[in-house]
Amino acid sequence: MRSVTKGAKLAGVFALCLALPACGVNGKVERGELDYENYSAQHIFERGEFDLADRNPALAAQSFAEVERLYPYSDLTKRAVIMQAYSHHLDKNYEASRSAAQRYIDFYPTDEDAAYAQYLLALSYYDQIDEVGRDQGLTFQALQALRRVIEVYPDSEYARSAILKFDLAFDHLAAKEMEVGRYYLRRDHFPAAINRFRVVVEDFQTTSHTAEALHRLVEAYVSLGLTDEAQTAGAILGHNFRSTEWYEDTYELLTRNGLALEARGDNWLRQIYRQMIKGEWL
Repeated sequence: MRSVTKGAKLAGVFALCLALPACGVNGKVERGELDYENYSAQHIFERGEFDLADRNPALAAQSFAEVERLYPYSDLTKRAVIMQAYSHHLDKNYEASRSAAQRYIDFYPTDEDAAYAQYLLALSYYDQIDEVGRDQGLTFQALQALRRVIEVYPDSEYARSAILKFDLAFDHLAAKEMEVGRYYLRRDHFPAAINRFRVVVEDFQTTSHTAEALHRLVEAYVSLGLTDEAQTAGAILGHNFRSTEWYEDTYELLTRNGLALEARGDNWLRQIYRQMIKGEWL
């Protein structure tokens, strides 16, 4: 996003602040003190820029919103909408940031800042999924919004960052499945654990959790006495993840039980084996 706070502008804003009765000694304005109707769109916009520079994004968002409300046909209105989204995001008011970003996309879909608006919308979800225990609905929404940045604005400066964040969010979903699967495995709820690890192996093969998921499947299937499935999971692990600690643990577990790392039987893992290792998709 281009910087909207330039030295010359800020000098004018500081001068404006001195002229406004609502500005205190420290340059800050309490919400509701400023009578926005008495000032031009340019003055209000610069007030917002000043509040951003003063690290007061909540008040900045208020000023940019007033530009949009009071001067809907001003040349600054479009810029004020995207600056609202940006300011709200800095303030971690993600719902408001998302609303402003979506409004920008709806009204100015072909504008040069539309890609940034879509990126901010995605971040409003993404920045809330740092904890595995959070509602995974946010992760799905982040993935959808990030995918839109990648697909609709592939040549924008935000596409690369969106790809990286998409991969991290995708990995996050797999981590959640692993967390739940381990919970069931520790309590000897083997079928429930298997269901979770299966999701990782089938739907999240490109994430960093696949090797562990295969090992946990071996553990669960050995505990249930389902040796064909256990050996097939071990065969996939041995072929694709031989350098990992999970391979070593799986090899030790299977050999201790007189089993080999080989594809056996006719089960869902045998299908995965044919697809991943032999390239047989039909």
